[in-house]
Amino acid sequence: MEKILKLMDKLKKHKLREQWKIWCKRKKNLKDRERIMIEAILTQRTNWRNVEKAMKNLEKARVYLKEIKEIGNKNIEKIYPLIKPCGFYKRKAEYLYNLSKFFSSFDFDVKKMMKENTQVLRKNLLKIKGIGKETADSILLYALDKPIFVVDEYTRRLVKDFAKKHKMKIPLSYEKLRKLFEENLEKNFRVYQDVHAMIVIYGKSKFSNKTKH
Repeated sequence: MEKILKLMDKLKKHKLREQWKIWCKRKKNLKDRERIMIEAILTQRTNWRNVEKAMKNLEKARVYLKEIKEIGNKNIEKIYPLIKPCGFYKRKAEYLYNLSKFFSSFDFDVKKMMKENTQVLRKNLLKIKGIGKETADSILLYALDKPIFVVDEYTRRLVKDFAKKHKMKIPLSYEKLRKLFEENLEKNFRVYQDVHAMIVIYGKSKFSNKTKH
């Protein structure tokens, strides 16, 4: 793992941009945090430009999670045209509605959600249809400042290539890889945010023709 940590120094030259301007923002307001929760679902199986287009539609219509729940209670199809640019819009509308119902249990109050125990939150997020480990951990880390490292395809590819180059055996399952990073990095959500963001930025330049995030 020491060799991997040395690689982090190399990644620091990659500037944070696009989604990371808000996702890694040091002082997020409540709307920033809610926006990240929405974007964590919109970004599934698409590229960031499409997420931005869908998010602009939602913001223009002043639709966030509370409004998504209100609309979804009556006719979820009204969400479709707003998020259509990000693809799989019918499925993602359902996922957003599911998340909105969960968020309503905190009275749509991000501060209340942030006070919840990390593991309890993670367990409950993973029960929501449409939210897998990567999406749940993205919400926890970037929206709620919880020290949970996010593992995505870029992380696996980077570690796999690194392990092959140095003839090392490193577990690539989601949980084992997540714990590997958490055990070898300072337990600080800001550190986790920056390291993961740099891995994705580096991964996009290295694997741009092979993998999408």
